Amino acid sequence: MDPSHALHAYEKLPLFGTGVVLGLWLIGLHVLMLVKAEAVQGFLKKFPRNNQLGQILLGIGLIWFWLLVQPTGKGALNSLAMELGDFDKLKPLLRIGVPVSIVLVAISVKEFLAVRALGLLGLMVAAPLLGAAYLEDPTSRLLIPIFTYGLIIKSLYWVGMPYIFRDTVNWAIAEQGRWRMLCFGGLAYGIAVLACALLFWKGL
Repeated sequence: MDPSHALHAYEKLPLFGTGVVLGLWLIGLHVLMLVKAEAVQGFLKKFPRNNQLGQILLGIGLIWFWLLVQPTGKGALNSLAMELGDFDKLKPLLRIGVPVSIVLVAISVKEFLAVRALGLLGLMVAAPLLGAAYLEDPTSRLLIPIFTYGLIIKSLYWVGMPYIFRDTVNWAIAEQGRWRMLCFGGLAYGIAVLACALLFWKGL
């Protein structure tokens, strides 16, 4: 039996492909933030109260989680199924509880729903990023875990204390010099990730 069959889908993600996607995403995002600064700042200021977008992000995040708690198998719905160890016996309850929670949270949570949903999605994205970089050789791979752990910390705050997102946005846009500095910092990080992927991560 091929040992790779025991690996979760996240652990099969190539470091090279993940680095290219992450690098291009960071570059594209921060270029947009520089070129369309006024529009992006306006969007970010309104984002915490955008319940419709929050419901969409919440649905994506919880459906993603629902796929993780499916029984293991070869079907399309089972492709992301994850072993939960001692908590595997809770999977049937989670498969029922997640769809119910999507509806209940979307209906009842109105305060900063979009930020909380973004935090949930950030936590879901963290696992495949860490899986792609896990136990790979180049030290430069640490660019992905460093970004990911930062994302995890921010996402936890966004879920538990979503007003921090609003305060951070207000701080970032208070001075245009500060905004440009943050944008150039994110752009430089994206270029570094993409360069490392193209130079050192091919075949990984």
